[in-house]
Amino acid sequence: MRNMPAKKKTKKVNSSPKRGIKYEDKSPGQPELVPIFEEIKKLMKPYKKGSLQEREDSGGQYGLVSEMEIEVNGKKKPEVYFAGVLVQKGYVGFYFMPVYSQPELKKIFQPELLKCLKGKSCFYIKKKDPVLLSQIKDALKLGYEEYKKKGWIK
Repeated sequence: MRNMPAKKKTKKVNSSPKRGIKYEDKSPGQPELVPIFEEIKKLMKPYKKGSLQEREDSGGQYGLVSEMEIEVNGKKKPEVYFAGVLVQKGYVGFYFMPVYSQPELKKIFQPELLKCLKGKSCFYIKKKDPVLLSQIKDALKLGYEEYKKKGWIK
């Protein structure tokens, strides 16, 4: 039996979107993602009022959740997620739940923002583009108004 070299152990990469990449990580492309994250977070901050409260405000994560009980399709929920931003590897994820709960909102998004939509409610933002940031600002305003109409925020 000949001696075989031991297999190298590969480092497991956590791809969970909930964890994100912390600022101190040295991932490729990381430095240009932090300003994008900060800009989107700044756009979200004015909506922290009434029942909309901050969640995960650290390490490249920020979210807004309405902390009031609501009913969706006959099921009671203790809270409802509004929006979040998370630094990922290679992009900043902007998670916008009004478009998930009301898919018809997609029809009013501009093509630049719509191109960034991956899945039902996550937008992959890869560059600090004033046009995209303006469209995110408009989407937040619209989403806030829709949640207010539904009685999901106070």
